[in-house]
Amino acid sequence: MAGGAFIDESGHGGEYEEGRVTAFVMITCIVAAMGGLLFGYDIGISGGVTSMEEFLTKFFPDVLRQMQNETGRETEYCKYDNELLTLFTSSLYLAALFASFLASTITRLFGRKVSMTIGGFAFLTGALLNGLAINLEMLIIGRLFLGVGVGFANQSVPLYLSEMAPAKIRGALNIGFQLAVTIGILAANVVNYVTPKLKNGIGWRLSVGLAGVPAFMMLLGCFFLPDTPNSILERGNKEKAKEMLQKIRGTMEVDHEFNELCNACESAKRVKHPWTNIMQARYRPQLTFCTFIPFFQQLTGINVIMFYAPVLFKTIGFGNDASLISAVITGLVNVLSTIVSIYSVDKFGRRALFLQGGFQMILTQIAVGSMIGWKFGFNGEGTLSEVDADIILALICLYVAGFAWSWGPLGWLVPSEICPLEIRSAGQSLNVSVNMFFTFFIGQFFLTMLCHMKFGLFYFFAGMVLIMTIFIYFLLPETKGVPIEEMGRVWKEHRYWGKYSRNDNGDDVDDDVYMFS
Repeated sequence: MAGGAFIDESGHGGEYEEGRVTAFVMITCIVAAMGGLLFGYDIGISGGVTSMEEFLTKFFPDVLRQMQNETGRETEYCKYDNELLTLFTSSLYLAALFASFLASTITRLFGRKVSMTIGGFAFLTGALLNGLAINLEMLIIGRLFLGVGVGFANQSVPLYLSEMAPAKIRGALNIGFQLAVTIGILAANVVNYVTPKLKNGIGWRLSVGLAGVPAFMMLLGCFFLPDTPNSILERGNKEKAKEMLQKIRGTMEVDHEFNELCNACESAKRVKHPWTNIMQARYRPQLTFCTFIPFFQQLTGINVIMFYAPVLFKTIGFGNDASLISAVITGLVNVLSTIVSIYSVDKFGRRALFLQGGFQMILTQIAVGSMIGWKFGFNGEGTLSEVDADIILALICLYVAGFAWSWGPLGWLVPSEICPLEIRSAGQSLNVSVNMFFTFFIGQFFLTMLCHMKFGLFYFFAGMVLIMTIFIYFLLPETKGVPIEEMGRVWKEHRYWGKYSRNDNGDDVDDDVYMFS
């Protein structure tokens, strides 16, 4: 990957200067990041669709009766508690979980571009099935295809961005993926606001069917995207890899970086079983962060907002139009705050954003839980005044902002930049699979958890954010500006992880082990 001069904590500078930031690499990264639209649109669309009466009438009539209090047992907290309804949302992420393992192998053997193409095709298929669905089975099968698309896109796009981007702007370009996710969510929220007004049941079909638009954009872009030098080199074409490196760096003087890429590739080829290799002690930092960062990212509670924003707003007393426009507002905040992250991640660093965003989320989750508890109590009976609704919406927007410039983009950036080539596909697959498993868990059980834990659910998420903020404070070193092939130095110099960089004699593990590309 990109080289670059930097000064580490021990005062040792890098040995070469990276090339300039070329228009070519900027355009390719922007096109690749459009894969995030796939993920984002689906996250945003499901909550709005599941609040539409025409959709519920056709597929989930039991939920509609609960909403209208025809069963006589529902409180405000429980009106949407239905396992089939949540399966509509969460089935996508279960499919993405399994698809990510297959995507890991395809990404490594055939390249990031092939993996992105498969993801776009699967997503387009799923969007068409959902838009034309005539029964629940067809609806769920369409969601499963969407999940395959998400699994492949989330596996390949962050890797592609980290490998193409120069070190000094790697964070900003990689967060382009998360920005595309937030734009997809906002677009979905706007669509959800408009389509319920359409007649003859076409509204929900248009909402789910329009997911084919970002899928088509990604497929079209993949025809023009080049593969990364790393991926080309992995497949044995040295000359083509060097030419691509020269093209994306905008200079012919890439010998130093190219030699490091070759060394890393040779080291990676000696690893026959990357899944076994990532379990070795010297890769303990990468294993830890590729597991716990996606785990904690989902336990921030963000998908409570992203999946079920209209449902949540209606649950706590907003009217139908008010709930949908509130979802649009939170989506807009999400986009703008992600732009803040793009500007600040390579200026202030990863740790600063993680910690500040964590504290902001803790405070706002506690405040939201307290407001809902004050107004609805344990029985779920109460009303919101206009002022109360505005306060809750403002608090949720502050919470979304904290997530969008910290755990949202950094949850994808950090795991994609810390793994050496020999375990990179396995590390990213682990990141995606853990993320998808807990996304599935939250998507499937949130409405049940809300029904039983009531406003205490927001306190639960605040507690989880506190734990993960402490985790970051003590264990994550700063990776800002560090060339990806020299990341091993960061772990060697860390007061805790340094012991995993030494062999049984107490000597440092050979730097060849840490060759990154």
